[in-house]
Amino acid sequence: MVREFELPDVGEGVAEGELVTWFVEPGDEVSEDQPVAEVETDKALVEVPAPVNGSVRELHFEEGDVIPVGDVFVTFDVEGEEGTAEADAGAGEVEAGADADADPAGDPGATGAGEDTEPAETPDDRIFAPPRVRRLAREEGIDLSQVQGSGPGGRITAADVQAAAGTAPAADAQAQAGSGETGSSATTDEPTTAAAADSSTDKSTAGGSTGQTGTTQTQPPAQVESADRDRTLAAPATRRIAEEEGIDLDAVPATEERDGEAFVTPEAVREYAEAQRQAQEADAAAIEAGEAFAEGERERREPFRGVRKTIADAMVESKFSAPHVTHHDEVDVTELVDARKRLKPHAEEQGIRLTYMPFIMKAVVAALQEYPEMNAVIDEANEEIVHRNYYNIGVAAATDVGLMVPVVDNADGKGMLQLSSEMNELVQRARERSISPDELRGSTFTITNIGGIGGEYATPILNYPESGILAVGEIKRKPRVVTDENGDESIEPRSVMTLSLSFDHRLIDGAVGAQFTNTVMEYLENPELLLLE
Repeated sequence: MVREFELPDVGEGVAEGELVTWFVEPGDEVSEDQPVAEVETDKALVEVPAPVNGSVRELHFEEGDVIPVGDVFVTFDVEGEEGTAEADAGAGEVEAGADADADPAGDPGATGAGEDTEPAETPDDRIFAPPRVRRLAREEGIDLSQVQGSGPGGRITAADVQAAAGTAPAADAQAQAGSGETGSSATTDEPTTAAAADSSTDKSTAGGSTGQTGTTQTQPPAQVESADRDRTLAAPATRRIAEEEGIDLDAVPATEERDGEAFVTPEAVREYAEAQRQAQEADAAAIEAGEAFAEGERERREPFRGVRKTIADAMVESKFSAPHVTHHDEVDVTELVDARKRLKPHAEEQGIRLTYMPFIMKAVVAALQEYPEMNAVIDEANEEIVHRNYYNIGVAAATDVGLMVPVVDNADGKGMLQLSSEMNELVQRARERSISPDELRGSTFTITNIGGIGGEYATPILNYPESGILAVGEIKRKPRVVTDENGDESIEPRSVMTLSLSFDHRLIDGAVGAQFTNTVMEYLENPELLLLE
């Protein structure tokens, strides 16, 4: 029985998703709840599980396509019903063919592993690579789980895949393309030679020239000067190959000369076409990763969608809906620095990395309880102020796709170590794109750490419709006037943190904003008070 599977609603308000990765191929056997694809929405990166036990009959979209929710994107043959025979036969052909395209995302489910090893359970094993790079890895037969990414956040680039395959364009493709700018002699080292031999075997066997790997590896660069000719001799079969590949024969480096004219062989055409493809893919990957422009390119365009579009829409809505005011101040956190230093080893004994953020979260919750209007929100549709008796703290986290705000629910009822553990895990999963949409919703107040990159003051935009957001700056040693218990003053070096509180001036008066900040400062200056919370 054939079962058409529509893209489900992977998050509230999500209308479409971009297909990032297929974890399966036609003919693969799947079990219910096994991830079959990875889809990026405007909220998060989510895995879509199979709804049935059976085999994959057809994949209806390519990686990189944008799929509307409700569209059929994969068809299954349900296990034990009619229609599975063809799929089983197809699966057998795939096994016999042995394309070596092992699951690019390292999904154990696609190779028959049990549920205990599904990727969702092991976020540390996730692989970050754009669809085009995954496709290149499959073509090269490279296991992405064995490739070390050099891009932002450990993302794997086309150059990483080419380096793993020994086909980096600077060494192999560029030389074979006839650029005339062959590098140093290091480009003919053993890894490159092996890759060239593999390429020649794959491409030349169809033409009956499997024994010429040594010739095809060295001759094209030596004949670079014969490219871009006015006339080229070639057999009809060679011209047909060039036409199919979209290659200008006069641009192909010749390997022979007949009657004083350049003669191009089928192998030379295939070598040239492959080199061109590799160079184009390298350029495209660089563009996609934002690393460089293609040669001669002055500007480029990319779709404005996904997480970046969602962030932009939220910023516009917030800025145009709520009149912002930002209150700045400095707080002496010398005692806080000492307290964290004392507690840090105890947290590490329990496997928890203790940062300053849990202290700040506790101080903010205490201040919100004293000034509940900072935890309220305006319901514009009903013209009401909604007071909330729960404290869900959002912690802004920078990721390689933009700013995300994981939410620690019910922060008022959790201790310091529990807050630290939950926050660390949520932020890590946000950066790995394994966080669920539900974990990015429902915050009542947001904290953003601008000090992580050396900032002091900011004017943060509200995480609308929240009424307040607090930016904390870098802790720096600064001279301060200190008064001792006898009233004597002295100048001492102290640890100082900056605070920038933005709030919705429709609901919060300036005096309340300042008082709220003062309360946060009181708790940070005297961290022992947090023990009472």
